[in-house]
Amino acid sequence: MNAQLLEQLVPTGVLRVGLNMSNFLLVNSQTESGDPDGVSPAIARALAERLGVEVELIRFDGPGAVADAATDDVWDIANIAAEPERARSIEFSPPYCEIQATYLLPPDSDLVSVADVDAQGKRIAAKGRAAFELWLADNLQHATVVQAESHEAAFDAFVSQKLDALAGLRPKLVEQQAALPGSTLLEQSFTSVKQSMGCKPGNAEAARFVKDFVLQSVSSGLVQSLIEKYDVTGKLSVPVLK
Repeated sequence: MNAQLLEQLVPTGVLRVGLNMSNFLLVNSQTESGDPDGVSPAIARALAERLGVEVELIRFDGPGAVADAATDDVWDIANIAAEPERARSIEFSPPYCEIQATYLLPPDSDLVSVADVDAQGKRIAAKGRAAFELWLADNLQHATVVQAESHEAAFDAFVSQKLDALAGLRPKLVEQQAALPGSTLLEQSFTSVKQSMGCKPGNAEAARFVKDFVLQSVSSGLVQSLIEKYDVTGKLSVPVLK
């Protein structure tokens, strides 16, 4: 293995992976030893195996905390969604999987499309600093986002404050729809959250290696096999990469 690559990507001799523990689709089980498991930990382990090193999973409560730690020496790879704000301090690979994001509407809502939600006076509940919430902050022209600390808190605000929409990942919104009879889940998506592997910027060898690894993991069927193994078929999708 290239010495410069290992120096850039595994400076301690162990691949330290920043893991977003709040994504219930990517981290949805545990190993026999109690370590996090799921598509995200599994692809991290596959990367470590390719490098010929051990892996250490560094747990974070949410993706914002993983991104905030980019300037600290606590992770070598960050498994979170790529988006412009985070890309200022993290160099992202192409996505290895995608999750659709859309809106849940309250009972008797007169909104019928994604475009209808972005109107003057409309208020949207969303988990703060989630990738889809950052997308909304960059792209909404008229509506206002009401941030919450978690998906559950966003749902509570959506109901108690009688907000116009709840933004979220489609699989989670399907669950939340069942808790609010009469609510409507839009078939359209306003964006797809692209889950990627990120490394520290300025390390060309590391970035190239991680990019190639992700592309090979997608094209070889590894990612699809992990989606099936961890029972998230239909909730995560494999991206079409060019």
